[in-house]
Amino acid sequence: MSALLIRGARLFDGDTWRDDAVIAVADGRFVPASNAPAGAEVIDARGLLVVPGFIDLQVNGGGGINFNDAPSLKTIERICTAHARFGTTALLPTLITDRREARTEAIAAGKAARAAGVPGFLGLHLEGPHLSATKRGVHAAAYVRPMDDTDIRELMGALAGAGPTMLTVAPESTPVDAVRRLVAAGGVISLGHTDCDYDTALAYIAAGATTATHLFNAMSPLGHRTPGMVGAILESGISAGLIADGIHVHPAAARIALRAKRGPGRIFLVTDAMLTIGTDLADFELNGRTIFRRDGRLALADGTLAGADIDMLSSVRYAAEHFDIGLDEAIRMATLYPAEAMRVGHRKGRVAPGFDADFLLMTPTFDLQSTWIGGQKAHSA
Repeated sequence: MSALLIRGARLFDGDTWRDDAVIAVADGRFVPASNAPAGAEVIDARGLLVVPGFIDLQVNGGGGINFNDAPSLKTIERICTAHARFGTTALLPTLITDRREARTEAIAAGKAARAAGVPGFLGLHLEGPHLSATKRGVHAAAYVRPMDDTDIRELMGALAGAGPTMLTVAPESTPVDAVRRLVAAGGVISLGHTDCDYDTALAYIAAGATTATHLFNAMSPLGHRTPGMVGAILESGISAGLIADGIHVHPAAARIALRAKRGPGRIFLVTDAMLTIGTDLADFELNGRTIFRRDGRLALADGTLAGADIDMLSSVRYAAEHFDIGLDEAIRMATLYPAEAMRVGHRKGRVAPGFDADFLLMTPTFDLQSTWIGGQKAHSA
C-alpha cells in the first residue's frame, strides 16, 4: 500500500484547525510525520483544506441503485463509489423493510463486502421490518412485522460476520429482551419508526439501545405532557441521526434540538440517501410504488417522504449555514459523532496517528477536490 506525505494544508483534525500541516500516511493509516516512510508520494496541498472523511450511517442507495433493488456485493460497491464523489469515506448500506429473503441476501452481501475490503464499506444498517405500523412511513405495510425467534437467530448471525451493524427497531414490534441479546452480540440498536411513549423509550434505552433513527421523523413527537420518543432522545443521552436537507426537519427544530441535547450521545448527520445520488434520474420504483423526485424532495404520490435526495457534502454545508453551529461542528456531525455512535471512534473520524487514513482535500470554499479512503484516492474532482 502506498505511503503519502501531504504538506502545506490547512488541517481540521477533528478538534481544531492547524495551518501549514504535514500529514503522513503509511499502510492505510495516519502516522506521525516524523515516521513518514522513505519514498512516500509527496502532495503539495498549499491553499487546500484537509478534513476527515464523512461517515454516513443511513444510505439506501446511490449511483442509480438502491440496496433493496439487489442486495449484493456489486450493489454495495456501486453505492460506495457513488457516495465517495461527495466525500463519504465510510457508510452503512441500508436495507429498508422488505421480504425475508432480501434481508438474508443483504447480510450475505455485507459479509462479502467486508471480506473483499470494499473501500467505503463500514457495515450494514437494517432498518426494519420490526417497526410500528402507524409510523412506518414509506416502508411497505405488507412486510412490517414483529420480531420473532427466527429473526433473532438471523440477526445474531449477521452480527457475527458483517462488521459494525445498526438495527433500527420499534419497541412495538421488538421484545425488550431481544434488544439485550442483540446488544450483547455487538449490535448497535437504534430506535425508530415508533409511536412509543417516553417511558417505553427509556426502558429500551436502559436495555441497550444507543441511537435513534432520523430524529423527529417517523416517531412520537415532543409534547409538554407526553415527551414521546423525541423527548427521550433529547433527555436520555443516546445519539441520533438527523437529515439536514431542510425538508425532513425545519432548521429551527434542528437548532432547538442541538441546544437541548443531553450527552454523552450526539446528534450526527445522515443522508438517508436514495439511488438518485450522483444521477439525473427522475422517478423510480420502491417496493412496487413510484417515488417522485421533485425539487430536492423524494415522495410517494400522497406526499409521504421516501428517503432523501441529498449527499453528505451538501448536508454538512446546510448544517453549517442553518444550524448556528459553524463549520467545525458541522464537520464533526458528519465524522467524529457517527464514528462514536458506531463504536469506531478509536479509528475513524479524526486525522490523527493511528486512525484510518480517510480524508478529504477541499478548496478554501469547501468544494471537494479529492476523496481518500485508507490512503488511496477514491475520487478526484
